[in-house]
Amino acid sequence: MTSASTTRRVALLTAGAALAAPWLPRPARAAGNVNAVLESEVVILDPHVTTAAITRSFATHVFDTLFAMDGQGVIKPQMAEAWETSPDGLTWTFRLRDGLRWHDGAPVTAADCVASLERWAPRDSLGRMLWAAKSEVTAMDARSFRIALTKPFPLMLDVLGKPNAPLPVMLPERLARTPGDQRIREIIGSGPFRFRAADWRPGNVMVLERFPDYRSREEPADFLAGGRHVKVDTVTWRVMPDQATGATALIAGEIDYMQYLPFDWIARLERTRGVRLLGLGGIQQFLGNFRLNHAFPPFDDPAVRRVMWKLVDQTAILTAIGIPERFRAPPCPSFLMCGGPFSSTAGQEAMRLNVAEARQMLRATSYRGQPVIFLTVSESISQTAARVAIASMQEAGFTVDEQVMDWGTVLARRGRREGWSAFAVYANGTDMLSPLTNFYVSNTCADYPGWDCDPRVKAAIEAFAAAPDGAGRQRAAAEIQALCVDHVPSVMWGQFTIPAGYRDRLRNLPQSSYPIFWEVEA
Repeated sequence: MTSASTTRRVALLTAGAALAAPWLPRPARAAGNVNAVLESEVVILDPHVTTAAITRSFATHVFDTLFAMDGQGVIKPQMAEAWETSPDGLTWTFRLRDGLRWHDGAPVTAADCVASLERWAPRDSLGRMLWAAKSEVTAMDARSFRIALTKPFPLMLDVLGKPNAPLPVMLPERLARTPGDQRIREIIGSGPFRFRAADWRPGNVMVLERFPDYRSREEPADFLAGGRHVKVDTVTWRVMPDQATGATALIAGEIDYMQYLPFDWIARLERTRGVRLLGLGGIQQFLGNFRLNHAFPPFDDPAVRRVMWKLVDQTAILTAIGIPERFRAPPCPSFLMCGGPFSSTAGQEAMRLNVAEARQMLRATSYRGQPVIFLTVSESISQTAARVAIASMQEAGFTVDEQVMDWGTVLARRGRREGWSAFAVYANGTDMLSPLTNFYVSNTCADYPGWDCDPRVKAAIEAFAAAPDGAGRQRAAAEIQALCVDHVPSVMWGQFTIPAGYRDRLRNLPQSSYPIFWEVEA
């Protein structure tokens, strides 16, 4: 039996105005409340049905997981108290910590966990790998359950503690029995914060309150692992019409935290008394991608997709966005994050910017002028990235139809196989640095927006997971990189840091690119 204090190194998931806008309600300045503006509004509350980072942020506060990753990339127990593995590696037994409760007061049981895993796994790339090796999952008693396998699956804890959306969070059994293609009707978790449904005003405000019956771990908080002691009464997530309004509110003290600062406000914010910036490098950076739709013309033709490598200038894009040099990485050809453990330059020769060559390549394809429907988020840095690329695409001979909308609408549109060709997005490095979690690598041949399928990539991912050592994983990662350059599930547009801003009245703010509000004092 492995003790709750035992850890295991993760091999694969290494890890200026004086007044605010007049419409903004002036929040109470009680010490027990934090007013925050996150990357976008939380539109989807069901943590199992989307890879959207904003839903993950919601889920980390309201729900909990069996295991979790710390800041050094180590998977540690969270809801789990202990676990053991049979000598043949075919049976894993888990025991929950005592005293865990749902927000409605009911105890957390092993049956809840079994139902939650059964709902989550088919919706997640790593979950599907686990389920392919699964024989059965059964509750043994109120606090213990067993996962029986048909073949050894050494990535078990890596999967159950992964920090990538959709998170493997636990739900009450009655909610976990909701089919994966439907959304849960109640938001009942067991996390440190409770969702106050009566105070939710879509388009305006969401309130999370401290869950008084949350049983925190005793270890120090460390990224998503360890203790989650809530030291404020409420966290209010406010929706702003644009980043400038959010930055103005931060300067005026109307909000306490802003997840993504606009780059053209950084110099001003750095000079503002009472405002501090949090900018992290390494795997806490972001990687931008243009996701291509393989199920809809013209990017259903791989030859057309390959033209895109010649049209994306990462330096020009990051410059147009206004990202200062200290917050950006040099041009990065790696699907798996430059500077990450599996970074690779394989295939980079095909990525060199050359509009004239792109024009010739495009003429040799099936493309005959049909519009490329490019979805962009209004007034976002991803829209700027897209517009730089669109200019090059038009110069090369593409007809481009940019359709501007909010992020929630992009999420809805991208779920359909038809009616879009590409969208611009960026994601946390913790999501992108492994072929097992990178959205646009790991989801090949899966029911995932973009619908790319390359059996070669799928086989290489399986080889990566089965590799016995780091050298084997590096070789598999390089093969995956080369195959993806040929297959083009997406095109990278840059690696960079987006600093957060916060008022200095907040103390003990976790140093993370994820917004985290446990341990915070106000």
